[in-house]
Amino acid sequence: MTSIMKTSIDPYLDSFTQSFAEAHYKPSTIKYHRDLAQRFGRLMDEAGIAPSALTPDIAEQLARTVAQGPKSLIRFHRLARKLAEHLIEIGVAPPVPLSEAEIARRELLSDYETYLTKQRGLSPRTIYHTLRFADRFLHHRFGTAMFDLSGLRAADAIAFVQHLLTSRHVYRDKTAVTHLRIFFQYLFGRGITATNLALCIPKATKRWDARLPRHLSPEGVEAVLSAVRGNPRHGARDYAMLLLMARLGLRAAEVVRITLDDIDWRAGELLVRGKGQLHDRVPITAEVGEALSRYLRDERGPGSCRILFVTHRAPHRPFKDSQIVNDILKDALAATGQKPVTPYVGSHLLRHSLATRLVNEGASLDEVGDMLRHRSRSSTLVYARLDIDGLRSIAQPWPAGGVQ
Repeated sequence: MTSIMKTSIDPYLDSFTQSFAEAHYKPSTIKYHRDLAQRFGRLMDEAGIAPSALTPDIAEQLARTVAQGPKSLIRFHRLARKLAEHLIEIGVAPPVPLSEAEIARRELLSDYETYLTKQRGLSPRTIYHTLRFADRFLHHRFGTAMFDLSGLRAADAIAFVQHLLTSRHVYRDKTAVTHLRIFFQYLFGRGITATNLALCIPKATKRWDARLPRHLSPEGVEAVLSAVRGNPRHGARDYAMLLLMARLGLRAAEVVRITLDDIDWRAGELLVRGKGQLHDRVPITAEVGEALSRYLRDERGPGSCRILFVTHRAPHRPFKDSQIVNDILKDALAATGQKPVTPYVGSHLLRHSLATRLVNEGASLDEVGDMLRHRSRSSTLVYARLDIDGLRSIAQPWPAGGVQ
């Protein structure tokens, strides 16, 4: 038998893999992580890099020199970076000192986050995206150099908006300029800029009522739900998520925010954390309750997380955002052969389909608004155009003769 060659990081592998065990990874996955870490350790020894000199950037650069197949379950450079961060955490390697520009940026964004929380009262999800756009603007304008915000001009703001509109992934709505406008209002309010540059940011044209709500037929909705439920790996989870939108009209962001404590099984109610930090209680139908219990009983992995819907793979943690719902819906449409009305497939498709079905079955707009938990009647009026029979009853007759 040949002995396994020891590496310089072998003394730290037990503590490194312990974190995976605490996150409920499978033993086979933990062993795979350990083997990859030992492989990276041999690369370090060949390059003459000691564990005490390893940084996350050095680890990623070294790992990227190794070719990796497209079907690899774990990206080698990501594991190498995680190993370097672990060595820093346990004190083997010193932390990477931040530059003066990085310290200044962190302090600015930290104060900006406090402003968004205490003065604007935004939700954590909105704060995340608003901070992200502020950081992207700083990087676009100054890069990694030290920044001087007092010298910002209107041309800087307009140039960033043009950069977003000409990038590979074009933003389809007005949220980008809205986030940027809030950032410039903050800078002006703090006295960092002499003028309010938010006034010079162009508005994003978006006619919210230019088209009918995108929706599926009742048969199309059932086909989507059936296709999702048949997934052998996480069909119960995906089915329960889409069923909440198709039957109760929940938004995708509301679905991913549901916690285990939000379900009142005795009363048959679900607490929905809606827009504007408003909470509503909606009844759980027998169909929805059965789908939730099946997911909890058969698929949801162990863990201390109180969020209801978590990732299928360990560590079983909440989703970063609600994009997972759009991906599930897009795959289900492809599996059923249904072509979406627009290239972008949003999770509101099921919510719109529910409202459309209710209107076609004779429900009033007030009833539709209550079902969708609209705070303003104007939000529900868009569905009035779907009531074809009602519109026919008020339409004027076409003139019998033409005008000479």
